[in-house]
Amino acid sequence: MLKLYDYELSGNCFKVRLLLSILGVQYETEVVEFHPGREHKRPAFLRINPMGQLPVLQNGEKIIRDSQAILVYLASIFDPSRKWYPLDQPELLGDIQVWLAFADSLTGSLSAARLHELFMYDFDADACRARAQTLLEVMDKHLWINRQQDFKFLCPLAHATIADIACFPYVAMADEAGLSLQDYPSVRLWLDEVRRIPGFTVMAGIFPAGKP
Repeated sequence: MLKLYDYELSGNCFKVRLLLSILGVQYETEVVEFHPGREHKRPAFLRINPMGQLPVLQNGEKIIRDSQAILVYLASIFDPSRKWYPLDQPELLGDIQVWLAFADSLTGSLSAARLHELFMYDFDADACRARAQTLLEVMDKHLWINRQQDFKFLCPLAHATIADIACFPYVAMADEAGLSLQDYPSVRLWLDEVRRIPGFTVMAGIFPAGKP
């Protein structure tokens, strides 16, 4: 059975749990106390992931590090429909990769500001929020253009892909980073579309569509 090294309040861990839930894949969890215990920096965990980062997915002898890499792995193996990561459509794979990289930028901005606000990490929160606002403006414009073509998600498809799963968590928790989404209406519509995906699961600060 799959094992997920997990921390409940991590957006990067949540995106993996979310895809696992949507795909209906069973797994076991090993909790790694990110805060305040910093178990992800201790020797026992560093033997699993020398980068000292969560999440990590283990499938037998195979260990996959990095949340975006895990999404690709799960969709490639456990989604026979090829909807979430369409291996037979190279142009769409290119689109998805762009948004996976974008998700990393969200981690370096929205997530960093959130870590400062919640756990007092020593980041320049104002600089992180300024960077996040630039990213949200790009995202909002892109989603608005997509909606004019009847596409509700990040890629030009009638359904979501792992691109949406990758970008969702830290945008959904922007308020915990000290940012309002009031000025990003297309982003807010997109968040509700993701929340309506069958199999959607929740975490602290993230609710289904129609909830506060």
